Amino acid sequence: MPRTLFIDADACPVTREALSCARRAGAHVVIAGNSTQNLERHIRRDDPRSKGAARHGFWAETLDVSVGADSADFAIVERLSANDVVVTQDIGLAGMVLGRGAAAIGVRGHVYRRETIDMELFIRHEEKKVRRAGGRTRGPAPFTDDDRRRFSARLSELLED
Repeated sequence: MPRTLFIDADACPVTREALSCARRAGAHVVIAGNSTQNLERHIRRDDPRSKGAARHGFWAETLDVSVGADSADFAIVERLSANDVVVTQDIGLAGMVLGRGAAAIGVRGHVYRRETIDMELFIRHEEKKVRRAGGRTRGPAPFTDDDRRRFSARLSELLED
């Protein structure tokens, strides 16, 4: 069964790397984001844009969604099949993806697992409660070249499985 790679493009720092991995693996790519973004900038001029023009299984398309919280997330989940892979920084989307039997990977190369997603969602919820009460939580570490390399290696593994 052909595999589709969905990229949750809202603030995604590894779109270029994800497309590169998909080209090598021959995967169809859907870049999803709100309509205020220029999603086309991520796709090369010579990249096939339809299934009929696909090269080795690879072709890319964009999915413009309305501006609003979680619009891209719901558009991705709606189109998802069990064999697909989703790139996202959103733990909530990762949980929905795993629930549909697909794979999810974070932008730093963290592959989300069904065994741990509930705890990750719980931690996110607790940190949100602290922030709403006026407290502070630690933010993410700066994004590094090592994060990019780890992401590319793990995404390649997921696409080749």
